[in-house]
Amino acid sequence: MAFETLKSEVTKIIADTNTTRDEKLQHICQLLQDNISYYNWVGFYFANHETKTLHLGPYVGAETDHTVIPFGKGICGQVAESNANFVVPDVAAQDNYIACSFTVKSEIVVPLFVNGKNIGQIDIDSHVIDPFTVEDERFLEFVNEQVATLY
Repeated sequence: MAFETLKSEVTKIIADTNTTRDEKLQHICQLLQDNISYYNWVGFYFANHETKTLHLGPYVGAETDHTVIPFGKGICGQVAESNANFVVPDVAAQDNYIACSFTVKSEIVVPLFVNGKNIGQIDIDSHVIDPFTVEDERFLEFVNEQVATLY
């Protein structure tokens, strides 16, 4: 499914008044994993700025032990500090990478802003080396803009 088509699906999920915020996030994760072949793990992490930690929210894909990540640690932790997208074409080449699974070859993390504050991020792992493009970044920014309306 093309990103433009997925955008309208994301908008429908966000607008659904019969589901909770976490159900909406779960549906978005499932939609992305089901429709983008190289999105093999899709999840949201949310920041606790007092403890400087990220906490795993709704996700789809393999189970992970990484339910709490300190700011600065791994790709997600670095995005919590930098407030910038982070595309990792090959996780094996990253020094500050937290290995989730040997099947993960690349990762993209896009911060989630509400009223200018980074409250979390969408994190996507792929079993393919270097699949993520600028179009993925723009699409995931759109997803997070939609998710931000729930907060």
